[in-house]
Amino acid sequence: MPKNIPLINREISWLSFNDRVLQEAADKTVPLVERIRFLAIFSSNLDEFYRVRVATLSRLSNLNTKSKEIFGYNPRKTLNQIKTIVVRQERKFNHLYEDDIVKELERQKIFIINEKQMNVSRGQFVREYFRNKVLSTLVPVMIDKDAPFPQLKDRAIYFFVKMTKNKNKEKHKFALIEIPTDGSNRFIVLPETNNLKFITLIDDIVRYCLDDIFFIFDYDSIEAYSIQLTRDAELDLDRHVSEKFIDALSKSLQKRGKGKPMRLLYDTDMPLDMLTHLVAELDLSADGLIPGNRYHNFKDFISFPNVRGPELEFPKIAPLPVSNLSSVTSLFAQIAKRDFLINLPYQSFDYIIHFLREAAIDPKVKEINITLYRLAENSRVIHALINAAKNGKKVNCLLELKARFDEQANIYWTNRLEDEGIEVNYGMLDYKVHSKICLVGRMEKGKMVYYANLATGNFNEKTASLYCDHSLFTSNPLITKELVKLFDGLQKKVFYRGFQNLIVSPLESRQKIYDLIDAEIKIAKSGTPAYIILKMNSLTDEDMVSKLYDANNAGVKINLIIRGMCCLVPGVQGYSENIEAISIVDRFLEHARVWIFGNKGDEKVFLSSADLMARNLDHRVEVGFPILDPAVKSEIRDIIDIQLKDNSKAREINQLNNNRYKKNKLKTENRAQIDTYTYLKYKK
Repeated sequence: MPKNIPLINREISWLSFNDRVLQEAADKTVPLVERIRFLAIFSSNLDEFYRVRVATLSRLSNLNTKSKEIFGYNPRKTLNQIKTIVVRQERKFNHLYEDDIVKELERQKIFIINEKQMNVSRGQFVREYFRNKVLSTLVPVMIDKDAPFPQLKDRAIYFFVKMTKNKNKEKHKFALIEIPTDGSNRFIVLPETNNLKFITLIDDIVRYCLDDIFFIFDYDSIEAYSIQLTRDAELDLDRHVSEKFIDALSKSLQKRGKGKPMRLLYDTDMPLDMLTHLVAELDLSADGLIPGNRYHNFKDFISFPNVRGPELEFPKIAPLPVSNLSSVTSLFAQIAKRDFLINLPYQSFDYIIHFLREAAIDPKVKEINITLYRLAENSRVIHALINAAKNGKKVNCLLELKARFDEQANIYWTNRLEDEGIEVNYGMLDYKVHSKICLVGRMEKGKMVYYANLATGNFNEKTASLYCDHSLFTSNPLITKELVKLFDGLQKKVFYRGFQNLIVSPLESRQKIYDLIDAEIKIAKSGTPAYIILKMNSLTDEDMVSKLYDANNAGVKINLIIRGMCCLVPGVQGYSENIEAISIVDRFLEHARVWIFGNKGDEKVFLSSADLMARNLDHRVEVGFPILDPAVKSEIRDIIDIQLKDNSKAREINQLNNNRYKKNKLKTENRAQIDTYTYLKYKK
């Protein structure tokens, strides 16, 4: 591991990324309902951060006093830094919601009203709604000081309730109520008046009707404050279980809801005595106590209803056709002649579905091999594979059961596939299979010919409409022959070396990327201009950062486009003065991984499923693949150039972590996602 090189702590860098999401919520040029959705994304991101990264840091901080010596940083100090940043971000979040977005909604004649703002008619509507649809779902739990405190579910919303007899303030009762929320059902649109729109939350309906719940008790006042507990979501799997792995994983998933408490988000209006009681019962550390507003699980606001009009949301965009690729004639016949690139979400994921459906019914197709990581809820990919099996094709499916937070869904799909007679490979016990590859074998003129789809994103039609990814169709034997070898290894659960064109983790990616960087270093030292352009989600591997610093010092010009975490520090004299880094956060999630190496003008271009993180390089099965078709290579280069010119949604990554927008050095305004759509729309 490199010593004494400039690095940004990965957790702090991640929080900086989430702050960029918050910037989108603050951007008044973003449609109003979309701003609310960015708040929801920020909140959802932070939940996962606490469930995974903060949970891991907490474990490390409890190991021993030598944790800094072992890990290169002090986990306890990092936890304190996280607490400071998160509290600041939560204040910004609350200000944005309460003082900006709510007021803007009111200017649009949309009112989010709470239990104290009900008039007689709306109050009657709410009480009837509560009694008919909500009351029967509630299970109040009375808190007995002589009994154990109730087990709180991970990320569920609860009301902590206090009933007081005013004549004797020492005489009070505590209770807990879990609030039933599942996204869209959290919002209730009330009858409008004079074109005024009214929305309330299920939370406030429960608050309004507390008397209907606790009517049997003698009290003079009743108050309820929302809380949300986030637990450690990392899975502890016994590597030596004798049971079938899928059963072991299912049992481990059941433990996730009972993990160690990591964060208590609480309503800042909660009285101190109630908060003190909670903290004592939950055994929380100070850095896990986060003040918030009255509404938790803000991720549900991703489904906030647009009750006014389409101008409050991003305009719909129609997926573009891929130039010269017809979906009404055989895709195999077209791919046999040249490679094709699908640029998601600008172009339709339906091309991938058509590819699988054609394979399912084509008499010449004999086998389909595919790796699956995250799937849509009602996956058309799975349906196509089942159809292929019913048509007598041999379907080999590697479905990664350890895809975090998708484990349960993937267990379900595994059972569905196996019920249809499809051979399902659960992956490697110690390695996640994160590659996104599909290989179809077709008998042509007495020999097997292979057609492939390789991608930077999942075979998931839902995320394909939200994530920016690249998906390549090819029949080039330089790639397909190596995919045959790769799938053979996956079936046998062994790792092969010696790929000439593919860049495969965990055995070869690191060294092959080093070799590509070293080639640019050699070019720069010879006096010829050398450059590297890397686009990815995260750059956190310290050895890779050190190698890029070496390239910088040799005179290699480096441009980075990194959406999320970036531990490399650009602009440091003697390390990174030739390195520029930007992050683009906009309507769609930038998810593609693209590597470009100058190579004396004959550029080498690769797409990959891997970020430059230790886990992707050394502990996962990842596939990087070269772009060999000149037209496709040119198209990718054009799109990257568009992103490098972005001066609307691109932020600088720098030492200050201040997310400063990239300065507009041009007279024109360039917004990469809009410009990419326009480029593809008019491209011949």
